[in-house]
Amino acid sequence: MTVTRYPVAPGYRVNVRSGPGTQFRLVRTLAPDVRVAIYCQTPGEQISGPYGTTNIWDNIASGEFISDAYVKTGTDGYVARRCG
Repeated sequence: MTVTRYPVAPGYRVNVRSGPGTQFRLVRTLAPDVRVAIYCQTPGEQISGPYGTTNIWDNIASGEFISDAYVKTGTDGYVARRCG
């Protein structure tokens, strides 16, 4: 399976959560200006960020999710399969 890496919004330190929402445990914080692989995407809490407002959350590693509002995917929709 080919996984595309997408840039996180420049200058942002994005919180990585254990699930698709801010109520989930904080796992780590991404360094500014990194690129992330998106393995699957799932709906969750609606978040506003530099790339708009969305309820899509990106799975970037096992048990690690970030809001798609902070990832430059080039679209407002899904770019990967749905999680689950």
